[in-house]
Amino acid sequence: MLHLRIIAPAERTEETVTTLRGVPGTYNLIVLPGAAREPEGDVILCDVARESGDDAVHALRRLGVDAYGSIAVENVDLTVSQGADRAEKEAPGDSADAVLWDQLAEITHEESTLSVTYLSFMTLATTLAACGVVLDNAVLIVGAMAIGPDFGPLAGVSVAMVERRHRLVARCLICLLVGFAVAIAVTVLFSLAMDAAGLFHAEQLTRHRPITEFIVSPDEFSLIVGVLAGVAGTLSLTSAKSGALVGVAISVTTIPAAANAAVALSYGNYAQTRASSEQLLLNLVAISVAGTLTLLAQKWLWRMRRGRGAAPADGRQDR
Repeated sequence: MLHLRIIAPAERTEETVTTLRGVPGTYNLIVLPGAAREPEGDVILCDVARESGDDAVHALRRLGVDAYGSIAVENVDLTVSQGADRAEKEAPGDSADAVLWDQLAEITHEESTLSVTYLSFMTLATTLAACGVVLDNAVLIVGAMAIGPDFGPLAGVSVAMVERRHRLVARCLICLLVGFAVAIAVTVLFSLAMDAAGLFHAEQLTRHRPITEFIVSPDEFSLIVGVLAGVAGTLSLTSAKSGALVGVAISVTTIPAAANAAVALSYGNYAQTRASSEQLLLNLVAISVAGTLTLLAQKWLWRMRRGRGAAPADGRQDR
């Protein structure tokens, strides 16, 4: 179940309540007259089956509730009520397959913010991966993959493409471009410093590296892994399976490829720089395309299962 907290002016409360009553799977509907102070108005509380959550939010936005009041949505971990169970059964579809598009857009919007924290994680992940590729150490590579924040903007590109939010596409692409550019630049300096300290050596990059040699050998398997990771990552976001997202992070070679390109560039090894860049670009494109196709498939299957094609709410806007 989802819990909705809505603030609406007193004169709009009745139509808001009527709208919510018309959404299948709505239960525990409560009205607190005059309880809100900022913005002023009535507070309306209700629980909605997850599979009807998207319809409820879009219906409220069509009324303009987001303009003259507010809409907050929270996940309910446990509801002990036979009435709530009946409400969930009334809602069409399956909660596990439901996608809350506004929530997904909000998550990816936050994850694609070009912040100091984002750049810090990108830089830390890439420099850690640089140690991994030079030492041919799988533990360091996996650790770098796990802390890399690059899947957020990639998922944002997919969501923005499906929702046709062109400004969000540009925002995510800029976030990726700047993030990798800064991370690679810092890693080049890091590599030069490690070389000056006698901790990195050029021959470590050109020797046989059985564990990390795949980074400079982009092939059809790079494409396959990128596609599978894009599908898995998108499903983990839409179904709130955050644990699966960690597995996605350590299955693609975006961060290690960027790190290898940076170290190779610091030593003037342009052949490895080019090969690593190709690996990076291949993974980025594969994940974005696979994520977009997965979201399109989810939207189509959901509409087919419910037996109708719901149009996007009028209130949707680019971010």
